[in-house]
Amino acid sequence: MEHWFNTLKEALRSMSDVEEMIKIGGVPVMTLIVFAETGLLFGFFLPGDSMIVVAGILTIANGERPALLDPWTLFLALTTAGIVGNELGRWLGAKFGEHVEQWEDGWLYKRRYLEAARAYYAEKGANSLVLARFIPVIRTFVPFVAGMGRMPPRRFLVWNVAGAVLWIGSLVLLGHLIGGTPLAKNLGLVTLGVIFLSFLPVLIKAGRAWLNARRGTRT
Repeated sequence: MEHWFNTLKEALRSMSDVEEMIKIGGVPVMTLIVFAETGLLFGFFLPGDSMIVVAGILTIANGERPALLDPWTLFLALTTAGIVGNELGRWLGAKFGEHVEQWEDGWLYKRRYLEAARAYYAEKGANSLVLARFIPVIRTFVPFVAGMGRMPPRRFLVWNVAGAVLWIGSLVLLGHLIGGTPLAKNLGLVTLGVIFLSFLPVLIKAGRAWLNARRGTRT
């Protein structure tokens, strides 16, 4: 047990270097990170998309580097973590949602994230449980908002499973496809590219809101 905690500590210290973190912590630490990011409100800052894509890259050998992970084990473990995490988020929202709304902003909680997730859930409905998987921060808070809105558990589970399978499956596959190409030798560039693409929907929406506000002031 002590060895496992030491491994976890070392892996989390290496979060700025996703490849190193994966090499130290392997599938168990990645599983814990996906669970925390999807189920706990303070998990929004954890690496999600970039970690999964890099892990997918490491499922295939490239040059002198051997394959470090099994793609099916990776997919099953992270998908399970994503499903269980969202279920926890829904339960927490149903149980403590009204109380959490009274919290003041802190380092581990921002009310604006909850409001953004609520607006996204109101706009997309149950589809948000699939679409939000691909949007950092929003994916952490949408299950909580669905719980606050008393979404029926069975309906939530269906969309939850679909979202987890599509999210983890597509990113692991993307990484696996990149893993055999020269691009896999520059994981820093891949990580930055994935982070940019992850936040692109948020940037587009913010840009549209800014343009609409500008048009409103002119009229």
